[in-house]
Amino acid sequence: MKKILLSLVVLLSTSVIFHSRAQAQKTDSCFFNTVVNNHDQIFELSCIPSAVEIILKYYKVVDFDFYQLQNKWKNKTDGSFHDFDKKKLYGITFFQKFVLPRDAKFPIDSLFRTIENELKAEKKIIISLPSNAGWHMFIISEQTPDGEFVSYSKLGSHTLILRNTKEIVRNSNGTEIMTYSIRL
Repeated sequence: MKKILLSLVVLLSTSVIFHSRAQAQKTDSCFFNTVVNNHDQIFELSCIPSAVEIILKYYKVVDFDFYQLQNKWKNKTDGSFHDFDKKKLYGITFFQKFVLPRDAKFPIDSLFRTIENELKAEKKIIISLPSNAGWHMFIISEQTPDGEFVSYSKLGSHTLILRNTKEIVRNSNGTEIMTYSIRL
C-alpha cells in the first residue's frame, strides 16, 4: 500500500513539474513573466541597465545569472537611455526615442502608435515612468483588449506591474522609450 501511494505521489509530482515547465515556455507572456520574476535590480539606481538585461534574457542571448550591465553601472547618477542608444549587445541594438520636452506639445499619440507597432512586431518596449524618487524604467510587454499598456519592472527582487501606463504617460506630458532591433 505504501509503495502504491508513494508511486502515485511521484507520478503526480512529476506530471505537475513537467506541466508547469511546459507552461512557462508555452507562450510569450509566460516566458517573459519567468524572466522578469527571476531577475533582480541589484542597485538602487540601476533600473536602466536592469531593463536592458531583462530584454537580453528574454531573447536568451545571456543567461539568467547575467548582471554585467548593472555591475558596471552600479549607482550611476548621471545615466540615461543615451548610454544605450545605438549600442549593440549580443545581437540586439537599442534605440532611444522621443527625447523631447515633456509638455503640452509632446506627441503622445505618436508615442502610443510607436509602442503599439513594436508590440505588433512582438517586441517589448523600455519606458521611463515617474516614480517617487524621479523616474523608473519599466518594460511594456502587452496591450490589453481595452488598449491599455501593461508594464513590468523590478525594484530589488520585487516585481512591479502597472496596468495604467497610458494614463501615467498622459499625466507626465510624455516620456522617452527605448526600442531595439534584433540581428541574432
